[in-house]
Amino acid sequence: MNNTSLRKVAVVGANRIPFARSNTAYAKLDNKDMLGAALKGLVDRYKLKGERIGEFVAGAVLKHSRDFNMAREVILSSDLDHSTPAYDIQQACGTGLEACILVANKIALGQIEAGIAGGTDTTSDAPIAVNPNLQRGMMEFNGAKTNAAKARAFIKMINPGNIVPEIPKNSEPRTGKSMGGHCEITTKRVGVTREEQDKLALASHKNLAKAYDEGFFKDLITPYQGLERDNNLRADSTLEKMAKLGPAFDRNGGTLTAANSSTLTDGASCVLLASEDWAKKHNLPILAYMTHGEVAAVDFIDEREGLLMAPAYAIPRMLKAAGLSLQDFDYYEIHEAFAAQVLATLKCWEDAKFCKEKLGLDKPLGSIDRSKLNVKGSSIATGHPFAATGGRIVGSLAKTLSQKGSGRGLISICAAGGQGVTAILER
Repeated sequence: MNNTSLRKVAVVGANRIPFARSNTAYAKLDNKDMLGAALKGLVDRYKLKGERIGEFVAGAVLKHSRDFNMAREVILSSDLDHSTPAYDIQQACGTGLEACILVANKIALGQIEAGIAGGTDTTSDAPIAVNPNLQRGMMEFNGAKTNAAKARAFIKMINPGNIVPEIPKNSEPRTGKSMGGHCEITTKRVGVTREEQDKLALASHKNLAKAYDEGFFKDLITPYQGLERDNNLRADSTLEKMAKLGPAFDRNGGTLTAANSSTLTDGASCVLLASEDWAKKHNLPILAYMTHGEVAAVDFIDEREGLLMAPAYAIPRMLKAAGLSLQDFDYYEIHEAFAAQVLATLKCWEDAKFCKEKLGLDKPLGSIDRSKLNVKGSSIATGHPFAATGGRIVGSLAKTLSQKGSGRGLISICAAGGQGVTAILER
């Protein structure tokens, strides 16, 4: 809107706090605490104290009503210039990556020179709502004009049945099924085995452990609350240990377990994006460039399509726009909500019938080199603080490309509500 020619968007750096299993290291913290810590680490590392950034875009999936302006509140508690604009977004598990895309678009258009995308989530501090009847009674009491009206509202408020709070549910509002329950249906339809899932989950832990041992995360993570590593990492995992676990979502023949599914997690991440000129002016490195983004949604009601299969549709559209094939990548970052979801997506891209009937393609997208998949570990090993996952992936992929010195990486994140957010990074 401010520029007729698009500019290149650089991924300058990223930072996150170690991810922690729910109700462990961060049990007494909230989203602002964690996002503030991730942002502070980024500001300190790249010497941004006092800098006015074009904008800060961040979000959380589970958020208290008091945090309606969370991103701006975090800015006001940070060392950035407090005149930095900020706003919240939410697109389920795709929130972090969508925040990056929003910032990148403004940089590309010349509206801002630099921006920070962030995401945070805690299931240890999940919002618990009052009973709807109690809420209505309180509102009626507040608005009552007479003592009689106040008395009627008060009686409604103290009804014992109205005192029970509303606990957050891990299910889709439209179907009542959990995300894992939906994924079990897709798994059976596509034909993903338990053994395949366990092997992918094991690789996630092994790759993450190796990356830590090599010092890969030293400039991507700020130690926090006594943690220096993601405390969900199980470097000693084995297929034999995984095989002993029973199904987590379908007790009768299910294949998704606690070992091959991501766990409830607390954490936060931030990504610094900028124009090339801004990065050079501030003597900051360019790890990679964000070149494409695509978002898709599927109609999962009555299982017309799998809840978590939207990336299978988004990626082909993005590849067409970029003039690339599925094989034109050095790295693939596919978010591991469940190992089964990753494998189902890959199988669908290999399937001629799916690609023709669902994607309108003349031939399958084909297979990928599995050795290029989630090479630094992914959500099964790190954990998955919903809105923070996108920033983790962008930061890790950008650094991986920077270390290689060239190349291209594909990002795919499935999300609740039948959505998918995807992107391409290049070096």
